Amino acid sequence: MSNSGSHGEAAVPGPGLPERFTYPFCYTPHPLIVRAAEALIARIDGDPALRELFAEGKMMGVLMVQDPSDGSVDYLYGFSGLAGGRSVVEGFVPPIFDTTAVDIDSVSHEESVRLQNWLFEQYVVCNARGERRSIREVFSRRGLAPPGGTGDCAAPKMLQYAYNHGLRPLAMGEFWYGASPASEVRRQGSFYPSCTGKCGPLLGFMLEGLDVEPNPLDNDHLWALEEPVVRFEDASIVVVEKPSGMLAVPGRTSRRCLQDWLSERCGCPVFSCHRLDMDTSGLMVFAKSPETQAALHRQFEGREVQKQYLARLCPCGGDADEGSGTAARGLKPGDRGKISLPLMLDYYDRPRQMVDFDKGKPAVTEYEVLRELPGGILEVRFIPYTGRTHQLRVHAAHSLGLNRPILGDRLYGGQTPASGRLMLHASLLSFRHPVTGSRMRFESGM
Repeated sequence: MSNSGSHGEAAVPGPGLPERFTYPFCYTPHPLIVRAAEALIARIDGDPALRELFAEGKMMGVLMVQDPSDGSVDYLYGFSGLAGGRSVVEGFVPPIFDTTAVDIDSVSHEESVRLQNWLFEQYVVCNARGERRSIREVFSRRGLAPPGGTGDCAAPKMLQYAYNHGLRPLAMGEFWYGASPASEVRRQGSFYPSCTGKCGPLLGFMLEGLDVEPNPLDNDHLWALEEPVVRFEDASIVVVEKPSGMLAVPGRTSRRCLQDWLSERCGCPVFSCHRLDMDTSGLMVFAKSPETQAALHRQFEGREVQKQYLARLCPCGGDADEGSGTAARGLKPGDRGKISLPLMLDYYDRPRQMVDFDKGKPAVTEYEVLRELPGGILEVRFIPYTGRTHQLRVHAAHSLGLNRPILGDRLYGGQTPASGRLMLHASLLSFRHPVTGSRMRFESGM
């Protein structure tokens, strides 16, 4: 291996190396990747020039590679986009194509589309089979047009460098360094999956020829082996506890879902009245007729249904106590308050949500810190006043929220607990029976 400055300083011994390459869109980073990221953060923190360069906030990447000629293992480092207006920084892989050498500012609006197409022809990438394609061709084969900035993320830059230098990728991870942005959930030192809009098709091509881990979302989670628990059933409704890792309603895959399980168990079709994320466990109510479903829908829409959730939040770390709002005060048992951060879909990184004060839909959550568990983990009660997608997960993790991701939330930078599951549980559900009108209340522990 050449010592070009793009590699790590120390090789890692063979024992403990990953057996398969990281599935970049949903992963828990390999321990050696975590160690390499920590070393990179320490190096940046210890170098005033690098610290200033990345202080604005940047997605960084670590790629573990192996030299087939001698079996030695090393690391490549990368960053997304530009750093302080620079595309080339010593110690990090170079861009696939250096757009800073192109005078884009002088291009007229009419020429911009043609320039964009030309640029994506210059970004030529390869995969582990040695096949080469331009980014424009990679996307066009799927009937898509690449979004602006495609190819400038850390992951494709590192993979391209590895292939160009005959190195075999072993594992990777992307994490945040520097200040947290106002919109996205980003915390220093936390790992995040690759974006699906820009990097989805691109990494799909670049990883061909590697033995990649399966997408964990394509198969039932190992912790979803427990059966749902029916808490109440009559001729009109059924109340059930959904296990983590089980779809609530049919999705795009053939995975089993709670609605199908209940229909089979009850011997009649059941109809969904609300939803829980696949990884969220807890109480749900289903109807046994369209009329009952409509009656319950009216209660949900009228905010007559009372819902509460229990969550366990990651320990404080890194910059978790910096910033403003609740994060600046720290969190301790007995603390309570309200979070109001409007949410909208991150179009280029579905299904992740982002905060947008101009275009986002109102999202309000009440919280109370119940207790502190060993290791600095906090148990919190959430009461949502709105029902936005990933509302509790974003309000917990965002720097203007509680600034602590929910344990097991790989999408928003949460650490993975021993159980492997998302530690979010729908613990209370209260509504009027759609036929009798009597108030019903169900509670459940995590």
